[in-house]
Amino acid sequence: MSENRELDHRSVAGCLCELGHPTRLQIYRSLVQASPEGLAVQEIQQRLDVPASTLSHHISRLVGVNLLEQVREGRVLRCYAVATSLQSVLDYLAAECCCTEPCSGTADQDDAEADLAVQGEPR
Repeated sequence: MSENRELDHRSVAGCLCELGHPTRLQIYRSLVQASPEGLAVQEIQQRLDVPASTLSHHISRLVGVNLLEQVREGRVLRCYAVATSLQSVLDYLAAECCCTEPCSGTADQDDAEADLAVQGEPR
């Protein structure tokens, strides 16, 4: 997935599949939170308490679908979230929103209704 290429459904499915694993989702979220500095692999391992070999496998899977980049800085391997890749996935998912009919409401209205439902108020 390059930054300027439109995604096909297989690329999007691959990204979503990799993010669908709880550990990989935690890794990705940690790196998004640490943007733009990224995190050393050792920092990720300490934060998530994941064995090194398992972490290496999960990072490799995320790199494989271009959601992460790794850069060697001397003896340190640093990981970065590729935000443009995730944005491309989100754009792909939203591209045909409400194409056949008008939206029934805005995200703000839906959020407000959800908040009321959580508080036990009728919608």
